Amino acid sequence: MNTRIEINPNICHGNPVIRNTRVLVSNILADLAAGQTYQFIIENYPNITQNDISAVLEFSSELMQFETIPFESQAV
Repeated sequence: MNTRIEINPNICHGNPVIRNTRVLVSNILADLAAGQTYQFIIENYPNITQNDISAVLEFSSELMQFETIPFESQAV
């Protein structure tokens, strides 16, 4: 797992954060999904770097490799 991401039950209830911060991985993903730029995110979270944002994407990609989402096709 990426060393820039931390999961600790004593920090943010065990939700993944950028190491040595309380910046939630989910918040960074939400910003990216909303179309925010790396620069915008860094301005809003000055304790993180571009490498941290890249680590969030890498971490999320790794998680999705283990995720199974049921899908039922609907007849057209």
